[in-house]
Amino acid sequence: MPAVKQKENLSPLQHRLHEIIFEAETPAGRLFDLVLIVFILASVASVMLESVQSIRLEYSALFDILEWAFTAVFTVEYIARLYCVSRPFAYARSFYGIIDLMAVLPGYLGLLLPGAQYFSVVRIFRVLRVFRILKLAQYLDEADLLFNSLIASRKRITVFLLGVLTLIVFVGSIIYVIEGEENGFTSIPVSIYWAVVTLTTVGYGDISPKTPLGQAFSVLIMIMGYGIIAIPTGIVTHEMVRQSRVVSTRACPACGSDGHDETASYCKNCGAAFN
Repeated sequence: MPAVKQKENLSPLQHRLHEIIFEAETPAGRLFDLVLIVFILASVASVMLESVQSIRLEYSALFDILEWAFTAVFTVEYIARLYCVSRPFAYARSFYGIIDLMAVLPGYLGLLLPGAQYFSVVRIFRVLRVFRILKLAQYLDEADLLFNSLIASRKRITVFLLGVLTLIVFVGSIIYVIEGEENGFTSIPVSIYWAVVTLTTVGYGDISPKTPLGQAFSVLIMIMGYGIIAIPTGIVTHEMVRQSRVVSTRACPACGSDGHDETASYCKNCGAAFN
């Protein structure tokens, strides 16, 4: 009921603005969000093009005008959002409120800090509002499943990463001994860098073994890398399957154990058949 009281305290103008700005179900709200997304994409494209030196030198004045135009539009929109809600500070502290503010600040910070306007690319995060327009909010449950699976797997992933870190230090030390400084492995930290690049199968090629033993050792590390990369995926996938499994509260009539799958026909502990 408090939400109803807050909404009743809004003036007719605030009601109308709230319907346009925050409600994607109405024609006006849908049109507002679509126009807003066009402005967001255009502003991000402008910042990206301005970072290209040849384009910036030729159209610097145009980019300045566009940046201030976009900043003005997003400033007015941010103020309007604060105006048409009954708790503006609560909105300002919300996820979208912080993103909206960050979309405005770079334009003004550019007056004090040269180059700060390039942080305007953060506006691309405002395209997340497309979830409301296309009615994709239902898929946020799947995002929660993935996030919860990552959180639940954090201990196993941490142990895995610590093991990989230990392996990388060991491999880097071994290749340093095998190749030596004369072949480009000038120190153990440099050798560890090579081990990371090789184990992840990135393979920049800036440092490479020259001796037959070192090359054979590299082949072993690269093959090992393929297996190591797959381990975190398996950990998270297992957790996702476990969390997405529908479990019933039904207890076994024979042994009294619970936690069975909803579609189970037999007890997982004693094998007794369910009715």
